[in-house]
Amino acid sequence: MSKVITAEAAARLVRSGDIVSISSSSALGCPDRILAAIGERFEREGQPRNLTTLNPIAAGDMYGVKGIDHLARPGLLARTLAGSYPSGPSSLPMPDVWRMIVENQVEAYNIPSGILFDMHRDAAAKRPGVLTRVGMGTFVDPDLQGCAMNAAAAARPVVRKVSFDGEDWLYFPAIAPRVAIIRATTADEAGNLGYEHEGALLGGIDQALAARNNGGIVIAQVKRVVKSGTLRPHDVRVPCNLVDYVVVDPDQWQTTQTPYDPAISGEITLPMDAFEPTPWGPEKVIARRAAMELAHGYAANLGFGISANVPRVLLEEGLHGEVTWAIEQGAVGGMPLLGFAFGCASNADAIVASPHQFTYFQGGGFDIALLSFLQVDADGSVNVSRLASKPYLTAGCGGFVDITAHARRIVFSGFFTAGAQLEAGGGRLAILREGRTRKFVQTAEQITFSGRVGRERGQRVTYVTERCVIDLLDDGLTVREIAPGVDLQRDILDQAEIALKVAPDLRQMDAALFTDAPFGLRLKPRENRHD
Repeated sequence: MSKVITAEAAARLVRSGDIVSISSSSALGCPDRILAAIGERFEREGQPRNLTTLNPIAAGDMYGVKGIDHLARPGLLARTLAGSYPSGPSSLPMPDVWRMIVENQVEAYNIPSGILFDMHRDAAAKRPGVLTRVGMGTFVDPDLQGCAMNAAAAARPVVRKVSFDGEDWLYFPAIAPRVAIIRATTADEAGNLGYEHEGALLGGIDQALAARNNGGIVIAQVKRVVKSGTLRPHDVRVPCNLVDYVVVDPDQWQTTQTPYDPAISGEITLPMDAFEPTPWGPEKVIARRAAMELAHGYAANLGFGISANVPRVLLEEGLHGEVTWAIEQGAVGGMPLLGFAFGCASNADAIVASPHQFTYFQGGGFDIALLSFLQVDADGSVNVSRLASKPYLTAGCGGFVDITAHARRIVFSGFFTAGAQLEAGGGRLAILREGRTRKFVQTAEQITFSGRVGRERGQRVTYVTERCVIDLLDDGLTVREIAPGVDLQRDILDQAEIALKVAPDLRQMDAALFTDAPFGLRLKPRENRHD
């Protein structure tokens, strides 16, 4: 019997009060046609009602794939637990789900993506839940916000601190979905799923297992259906015994603004001159300086924002391939992409399932994390997840908390102030107009990385800006380098709300960083990571 049904029929399988797990990362892998059908059914019938959604990364974006916004209607969506939420520029309307969050119309939680995947695996295995130290000292910690994004969520905690074997841990009870909605490229007639055109595997099989093992159903959205037996067994990523229904959408996008790019799925390998260098400017200066913290042979995690430009810096300097990049959506190696396609990589060496990638990150198996910051406070703590004045301009924590929890080396990149008019060139930096908002603040609005916990764990932390480099030391934030053309007192110390220390051997940043030409980057020799 065929498992293929319409999106409208799939929507009728979702019952009021269901817990629905959705596999997606922004537009990447988003089963948007099914989510749209659920929202359309609610508009017609007032059903289903009071859904809880589990979104380990995020579902939908602000550029054409609505994802969770299809469900963001009072009465339809009651509770949502997500690693990230749709975000974008202030020139676009606030996503509906953010409106529900700020107006307290939905219980909304921001749970680190890796922990949400762990919760699925524990639900599948009938284990009680996740014991972890990921998130200690951050907004994830119940001593702070406990992942709650609004008052409605704070009234029903999802995490608590427990003592186990004489130590404190965070405990997240497992949550079993009744419905898992996942996405692939191809289904055969039996329901075996292949991911040939996908930019990531994400966590579809873990979400399917969580639903199946708890008596639920699994609905897969695909581009096409083929004859049984025509998919190679090694190419089947979710087997037929885990898939109940298949919905065909031949027009599903690969990711935001990208119907299909064969280099993202690994079908073709692009020549290296296909990748444009990062345009010249202060942002490139920051990425260049961050690149100087790398060593030959490093495995490096890469985050969204300025840090995403670092692979282009290495390419321009003739060092592509000297560092292996690993991003949370699952790509390893290759060239991580920018902008709408962030989360994908061209020419990847491998694409692994996101839950496995997060296990790698949570355990600190990599060498360095290159990430961004919105705010840095007096403890060296970083906020990258929430600004109260414009919450929907940030996506939430995503995998940031999982990645930074046990990373041995972290480089945070960002502008020293927000909105400054800057000019880089001729070997120096000119600050033509100072920024309107200070980013080194007394107290961060939300703690996504805890500087206090980082020091306790012996993590090496550096903050790279266009005008200086700062280290987190035992006695505080210490300016180690200063850009040529910048005045230490006027442009750095006076522009921070907190007291910054100055290294006794304060050095000038390499003037070559501020010249629009390859600057002769030399990677450090790799340290013995087993010391």
